Amino acid sequence: MADNAHAAAAEHAAEGTGLVFHPMDQFKVQPLFGHGGEVSFYTPTNAMLWLGLTVLAVFLIMVVGTRGRAIVPSRGQSIGELAYGFVHKMIEDVTGKDALVYFPYIMTLFMFILMNNFLGLIPTSFANTAQIATTAILAFAVFFAVTIIGFVKHGSHFLGLFWVTSAPLAIRPVLAVIEVISYFVRPVSHSIRLAGNITAGHAVMKVFAAFAGLVALSPLAILGITAMYGLEMLVAFIQAYVFTILTCVYLKDALHPSH
Repeated sequence: MADNAHAAAAEHAAEGTGLVFHPMDQFKVQPLFGHGGEVSFYTPTNAMLWLGLTVLAVFLIMVVGTRGRAIVPSRGQSIGELAYGFVHKMIEDVTGKDALVYFPYIMTLFMFILMNNFLGLIPTSFANTAQIATTAILAFAVFFAVTIIGFVKHGSHFLGLFWVTSAPLAIRPVLAVIEVISYFVRPVSHSIRLAGNITAGHAVMKVFAAFAGLVALSPLAILGITAMYGLEMLVAFIQAYVFTILTCVYLKDALHPSH
C-alpha cells in the first residue's frame, strides 16, 4: 500500500510539472459520442469522421473546384489541374503510356493519401494514414491488383519476373527465391513506410507541444513545433508521392515483367 501511495504521489507531482504526456494517445480510435466507450464495427469513430472528411476534401478539389472550367483557371481549377498533370506525368514516365488506362485508380490513391496526410496536420484531428490498418488496406489492394493484372495480361509468363535471365544459370534459382520473397514483402514495406513516417512526425510534434507548457522551455518548444509542422507538411506530400510512385513501379513490373 505504501508503495502504491508513493507511486501515485510521484505521478501527481509529475503531472504538476507538466512532464506527463502520452504522444501515442492521439492515434487511438475512439467513438465520436461518449468518451472511452467500446468500439464496434458499427460505432461512429474519429477515424470514420476524418476518412469522410478526406473524401469530401478530394471531392471539393477535383469536382467542385474544377466544374467552372475556363481558359484562365480559378485557384480551385489550378490545384485540380496541377494534381492531374502531376500524376499523369508520373505514370507516363515511370510505367509507360500503356499504363494510363489505370490513371483513375492511381490518381484516386494519390489524392486520398495526400488529403489524409494534410488533414491529419489540423490540431485535434485524426491521422488515418498513421494507422497500419488503413495503409495496409491500401498497400494490399495495390499488391493484389498488380498481381492479378500481371497474370491476366501475361499468364504464366508473368512468373518470368522472378527468373533473372541476365544472371548466370547456376545462381538463378537462388535469385528466384530472393525475388519471390521481396515480391511478397512489398505490401508490408509499402504500408509500414507510410504509417511509420506519419506516426513519427506526429509523435515528435506532440512531445514539443508538451514541453511548450513549461515556462523555461516554451520558446524552444514553440520553435520546434513550428519547424516540425513545416517539415511535416513536406513529409505529407512526399509520402503520398512515394506511395504512388512505388505503385507505378509495381504496375510496370506487371505490365512488362521481362524488363
